[in-house]
Amino acid sequence: MAVVSTMILRSLRMTGEKVRGATLDANEQVECLAELNTFMDHCNTVRLLCYSIQQNSFALTASTSTYTIGTNGAFVMTRPVKIVDPCFVRDSSGFDTPVTIINVQSYGEITDKDAGYTVPERLYYDTGYSATSTATIHLYPTPTSDLTLFINSWSQLQNFSSITTEVLMPPGYQLFIESNFAIHLAAGFRPVSAELAKIAKESKAAIMGLNSPELVSRLDIGAVQANRSSIFTG
Repeated sequence: MAVVSTMILRSLRMTGEKVRGATLDANEQVECLAELNTFMDHCNTVRLLCYSIQQNSFALTASTSTYTIGTNGAFVMTRPVKIVDPCFVRDSSGFDTPVTIINVQSYGEITDKDAGYTVPERLYYDTGYSATSTATIHLYPTPTSDLTLFINSWSQLQNFSSITTEVLMPPGYQLFIESNFAIHLAAGFRPVSAELAKIAKESKAAIMGLNSPELVSRLDIGAVQANRSSIFTG
C-alpha cells in the first residue's frame, strides 16, 4: 500500500481539490493528517470495518476480580473497543473454562460479587474512558491463582503518526479509505460526484462483506430428540 501523503492526495483528487502531480503544503499536511486519523478512529467503532478479532492473554491475580485494561492498565494492550466471545480462563493444567460476557445489568444483579475464590465464568467489560485511556474488566467469581484469562476483541485499524507513515492493511482497504475519506473531507465544503459516491459505497460494501462473520447453523439437541421422524419413517 501507499504512504499516508499519497493516499491523502488521491482523496483530494477525487473531490477535485487537487490535480495530478500536486503536493500538500505544510498546513494541509497537518490538517489532513488529523482528519485522516479522525476518520480511522471512527472506523474502529464499526465491527465490519475491522478485519480481524485479536486474542490476548493475561495472568490473573488471586483474590482480584477487577482489572484496568489499556496501554496504561493492569492488562497492557490497546484499549479494546469491544470484547467479544469466545473468552475463556485457562488453569495450570491447560484446562479451559468458558467465560460468558455479560452487560452492566447482569453484573449489577450479582448480589455477592466477592463470593468464593474459584474460576471466573462471567466477564463485564466497562468501557468507561479514564484519564489514562483505560477501561475496566470485572470478573465473577473472583479468580484463584495460576489462572490465565484469554479475551477476544476487535482489532483496531492503523493510526498514522506522520504523512510519511506506510499504510499496512489488507487488500481492498486502500480504495475504501481513499474514496470514503474523500467524502469525509468534502463534507460542508463541496458536493461529491456520483462517481465518487458510487466508488465509496461499493468499496465499503466489499470490505464489510469480507469481514462479515460466517454463520454456523446449529440444531438444538432437544429439537432432534423431540422429533425423530424422517422422510423414511414419517
